Amino acid sequence: PGFTQPTLAARQLATLDQLSGGRVAVHIITGGADSEMARDGDHSVKDDRYARTAEYLEILKQEWSSATPFDHDGRFYNVRQAFSQIKPTNLPVFFGGSSPAAIDVAGRHADVYALWGETQAQVREAVGTIRHAAARYGRNPGFSLSLRPIIADTEEAAWKKADEIVEKVRDLRVSAGAATSGHAPPNAGSQRLLDTANQGYRVDKRLWTGVAALGGAQGNSTGLVGTPEQVADAMLDYYDLGIDHFLIRGFEPLQDAIDYGRDLLPVVHELIAARDAERDLEPKRAVG
Repeated sequence: PGFTQPTLAARQLATLDQLSGGRVAVHIITGGADSEMARDGDHSVKDDRYARTAEYLEILKQEWSSATPFDHDGRFYNVRQAFSQIKPTNLPVFFGGSSPAAIDVAGRHADVYALWGETQAQVREAVGTIRHAAARYGRNPGFSLSLRPIIADTEEAAWKKADEIVEKVRDLRVSAGAATSGHAPPNAGSQRLLDTANQGYRVDKRLWTGVAALGGAQGNSTGLVGTPEQVADAMLDYYDLGIDHFLIRGFEPLQDAIDYGRDLLPVVHELIAARDAERDLEPKRAVG
């Protein structure tokens, strides 16, 4: 929002969704710090940006669903006879943010609320908050968790890999003159993640915060460390809290993608299938 008109974005995304056979999802980013936005000529304040995002999403979704041209008169956008002949097959809107304004937008518009890799307690709290916000609008969104798993044949080897990554990141930041401590995050989400990092290098079963602590918790920077079975088990814990999408990436993109697909994801799918089967049996057990 602010850089691409919602009507144009709607048509572009719908076209991409059709070309991909319905494999597209879009994550709406409202913006970063005021100083970052000002570099591109956007001098709006944070709450106004979220208000703009809410209006943006109203138009975006109407363009996807409307069978006839429509007009829109709003605070930020005024369009006449907006219409897209191409419609998406199923294009979920991902959205994140921890401020009150962000939570309201998420409740109104998010199909999937996106979380970074936080503690189980933080995730439980966030899921409850968003569900409450969405219920006011008669909605029930899904939830995603972004992680950077570190896996190896043994737990010891996995933690060694994690330690080596931290040292590489530290060296890169030092050589670039970037801070490795004393961070003051510009947004509520990064502050939440930094609060997680401040709890320790390892939190919960195997949540790893080393890179988040070094970089000020900017973006997807925490991970789960262990064998594929251990990491999958930790992911199942998050699934039990309401997470139904996992967005994972590594520090060695190609090799990690291969390792995840071969060693991690099959175990995750197996555990989730078993958990779903258990849940399906629960009503029958209660009746019995």
